[in-house]
Amino acid sequence: MADQVKDTRPSLTSKNRLSHNTMDEKGQQISLEDVEGLEPSPETYATIMATNKPNPLGSGYIKLYLLAGMIFLCSTMNGFDSSLMGSINALPNYTDYFGLSKNGNASTGIVFAIFQVGQMCGALFIWMTDWYGRTWHIFFGCLGVCIGTIITALSTNLSMFIGGRFVLSFFATCAHTAAPLYLVEISPAAYRGTIAGAYNTFYNVGSILATSSVYACHLHLADKGDLDWRIPLWLQMVCPGIVALFIKFFPESPRYLVANDQHEKAREIITRYHVNGDSTHPLVALQMKEMLGTVQGVPKATWKDLLDLKVLVETRSSRYRLMLNVAFSWFGQFSGNNIISYYLPLMLDGIGITDTNTKLILNIVYSVIGWVFSAAGARLHDVVGRRKMLLGSTLGMTICLALVAAGAAGKVEHGNSAAATMSIVFIFVFGAIFATGYTPMQPIYPAEVVSNKMRAKAMGTFKLTAGAAGFLNTFVGPIALSSIGYWFYVFFVFWDAFEIGFMYFFFVETKGMTLEELDAIFEAKNPRNASIEAKKLQRRIMKERVSEDAKV
Repeated sequence: MADQVKDTRPSLTSKNRLSHNTMDEKGQQISLEDVEGLEPSPETYATIMATNKPNPLGSGYIKLYLLAGMIFLCSTMNGFDSSLMGSINALPNYTDYFGLSKNGNASTGIVFAIFQVGQMCGALFIWMTDWYGRTWHIFFGCLGVCIGTIITALSTNLSMFIGGRFVLSFFATCAHTAAPLYLVEISPAAYRGTIAGAYNTFYNVGSILATSSVYACHLHLADKGDLDWRIPLWLQMVCPGIVALFIKFFPESPRYLVANDQHEKAREIITRYHVNGDSTHPLVALQMKEMLGTVQGVPKATWKDLLDLKVLVETRSSRYRLMLNVAFSWFGQFSGNNIISYYLPLMLDGIGITDTNTKLILNIVYSVIGWVFSAAGARLHDVVGRRKMLLGSTLGMTICLALVAAGAAGKVEHGNSAAATMSIVFIFVFGAIFATGYTPMQPIYPAEVVSNKMRAKAMGTFKLTAGAAGFLNTFVGPIALSSIGYWFYVFFVFWDAFEIGFMYFFFVETKGMTLEELDAIFEAKNPRNASIEAKKLQRRIMKERVSEDAKV
């Protein structure tokens, strides 16, 4: 481990810290007894994984994948709504029914932006996951989404529609914020980026379902009154309805259980899902010791904790963690992505593509590209690492936005059709790059970088920040596009360049470390450097083990 990390944990001496040399001297795999007297550290975890790595295709992991698959429907629900409104906004029946401008105006912005307002209000209640558990919050959130769907689908005027969207977004936030928190806490460290990161990739599945349903309904029901936009609204109930029916059959987060003195239940969950039922596996004892160490002296959460936010800023470490949480929450919504996904139909109008069916098909294609690349990105975050993936993707996004702006300028200023085509091409390339680097990590990195006692409230700040950025994007977006056109893309070119610099100097690597092991990283004088050194040491341990196996 880097000197920075060692300095913050002086108790981790060579006598009680598991190293690769310890393993070699014993000449055998690490046992449960070896772990009991050891201080948890990234080296310990890496050494255990080098010799006793659980089978990721074992029965426990298969159960974990199925469990995660059900939770992914919360993300599908969120993606369905986001793309649904972008697609419905292209339907003449919808805009005529509510008297909305086809080119976007303040009313259009409010219809979209009210979802961000509901998100920010719903984020204020995420602390309740520390009170009654992660799964209950997901249940109530999904139930509320079903109620909001009924209101919007039955709306007879714009005010009722906007009110229904507020209810829907409020409860969607409850489910959509608690779900990644739950996945981050129940997933094993080695595959946390893949399992938890895959959660947000299903946002694109929702987008595909939404745009496909709107396309099909418009194609076959455009002459049937308002059915072409009301039926897709009713379909919003499917995913939250399924989750509400089954979520209480799932186990609670082991970290929530430990915080509430239910240690044996937590141990059973770690044993079942992390080591395929092997209660003697050293990872069980190691992770239990890590989790128990983080709750010592921390009182149980009560309703009085609603306004008690000092846990977010009480130490230098917690303030650094909060900075990363807020920064990435903003970056994930304010990097040019929202303006493309929400207003793609209007952007297509701007370069001469006006046919409704063509715009809907391009929306579907955009969503499919996003899903494929985000699914690949979820795995790459556990292979390449968070920092490299985010830095590389942000650089790619910056280049794409510059080319989109150039193409749009060529079309607007000179009527160049080839420039317009280039602009559309790089809109889709931008979507692919964003999906690979950002989509898997949007709700995951903000949860990873905070401590166990901060996590619930920090996920609230994540949603508040993302909601504020989304509100700014979606309300100002149509006005900016109609007023300054392609210069709006130019603004994001410079903003994304700023993001690259911020990420390079401040973002911490979280790949392959348990949530508790990150505590030592953030206590270091320079957390960013400490995380990089810790990863180098882990890689060295793994390479040495591979070399020894090859010799044998």
